[in-house]
Amino acid sequence: MEWQRSRAAVPRFEFLTEAGSTNDELREAASGADAASWPHGSVIVTDNQTHGRGRLGRSWLAPTGKTLAISLLLRPESPEGEPFAADAYGWIPLIAGAAMTEAVRRAVDAASALDDDRDDDDESGGLEVELKWPNDVLVSGFKICGILSELLPPSTGAATGAVVVGAGLNLTLDEHDLPTLTSTSLLLATGRAPDADAVLADYLAGFLELFRVFAEAGGDAVASGIDRRVSALCGTLGSDVRVELPGERELLGRAERLDRDGRLIVVDRENGEPQAVAAGDVTHLRY
Repeated sequence: MEWQRSRAAVPRFEFLTEAGSTNDELREAASGADAASWPHGSVIVTDNQTHGRGRLGRSWLAPTGKTLAISLLLRPESPEGEPFAADAYGWIPLIAGAAMTEAVRRAVDAASALDDDRDDDDESGGLEVELKWPNDVLVSGFKICGILSELLPPSTGAATGAVVVGAGLNLTLDEHDLPTLTSTSLLLATGRAPDADAVLADYLAGFLELFRVFAEAGGDAVASGIDRRVSALCGTLGSDVRVELPGERELLGRAERLDRDGRLIVVDRENGEPQAVAAGDVTHLRY
């Protein structure tokens, strides 16, 4: 595959036939002697990642050719060249998740449009695609994509470091390939193999556009409207959740909203008090 649409969406696109971790590859490239040739928006992609990882140090493996590992480089700063405030970085995985949610929705709609038996009033074919806070994309409750962001240390003379945003998207996994019982793929969800270049290009272009709007507002999610865009896509909001917090603590309650820094506000079931969650594994509870 030539990846023509994806190459056109970014300033630098590298497809590797195999990689241990695309995040590691991009981190080394963007912080090495040749860093200047890796501008904001550069991307490394493979469909054969052998040592991928997810959040909390979990491994992420998949059969060759059935998933995409995507790493995108961001060099955050305002139009005036000012660095983002530290709190703004918490929105970056949410922006990536929003862009992937929208790309997957359009891929699902495109597949459904080819189904002659579908309900014309339901472009998705009855599938619900939503963002799960902070960085998973679900199709009807099953995980189709996970996102892992990593901050690079500042280079000499720079005020802040770059960010590598990794995403793993399940394309054509079948039921025998799934890493967990709560996973899915575009093939399983829609019954059709997706156009990988179209989905990838959609994600990359959408991500960079959302980030451009965010950066033009100096990394202010409220002023840019990014908080509303993300909240509208986030299926966690309004759900009863269980949050596994650091230190083996647990919080049960209702996810109410995102705060200004992108933290999840959960109303504690026991005392009715809102708590801000910055990190933790979230499970949507179904009763």
